[in-house]
Amino acid sequence: MKPAVLIVGADKGGVGKTTITRTLIDYLASKNTLVRAFDAEFPRGALKRFHPNVTEVIDITSVSDQMKMLDTLLTSEVKVSLIDIRAGLLSRTLKAFTDVGFFDAVREGEVTFGMFHILGPSVASLEEIADVTPYAAGKNYFAVKNFINETSFFEWDPAVYDSYFKKTKGSVELNIPKLHEMAYEQVDLSGVPFSTFIKNRTAQGHIANSSLVLRGYVRTWLNLVYQEYDRIGLLDRLTDSEAD
Repeated sequence: MKPAVLIVGADKGGVGKTTITRTLIDYLASKNTLVRAFDAEFPRGALKRFHPNVTEVIDITSVSDQMKMLDTLLTSEVKVSLIDIRAGLLSRTLKAFTDVGFFDAVREGEVTFGMFHILGPSVASLEEIADVTPYAAGKNYFAVKNFINETSFFEWDPAVYDSYFKKTKGSVELNIPKLHEMAYEQVDLSGVPFSTFIKNRTAQGHIANSSLVLRGYVRTWLNLVYQEYDRIGLLDRLTDSEAD
């Protein structure tokens, strides 16, 4: 398997980027696929709190940290790298990766690349599509509607949406359902992966005594998220197998 890099990001904040990254780590683990994650929420590290064993906090604007991520792609035994981009740095990161030749390696077939572009309901998110899609390598651009709250995407005029989305050749749209607020809050307080919360375990592997009801909500929601990832053939895309 060639190295695969999956960037999760948006220039707009508050759209649930880290939540999506957390589901991706759980999903790949369920498929017996090892992953290493880079948390660009420097220096705090929102992702590392939930997945400390596979996550390294980095400053995405630092050359030395860019080297940590990209110079190790070919030598790392873990072939899938997830990069959770801090709000406001997606476009800047994509340009930096262009300048250092990362996308040349993608075009030459040395690295598989995918981008989960997390969209909000505003037109500002649509405008981001035009900014970031030139960097997307064809079929592996994922436009993600993340229903993290009751906000409706109906604020988008369909004609306006189509005018942006049709520019993205080979793009794929995903819909991530909303998780019940109380269930989300309990997972957040527990500080463990969604999959660990469902199993009623602490980070140390002890019984957590979490609510059966809330664990049920999380289980149902995560299964729906997994179904979306299965629908788009995510694992095949990352392993560079044939995907529609």
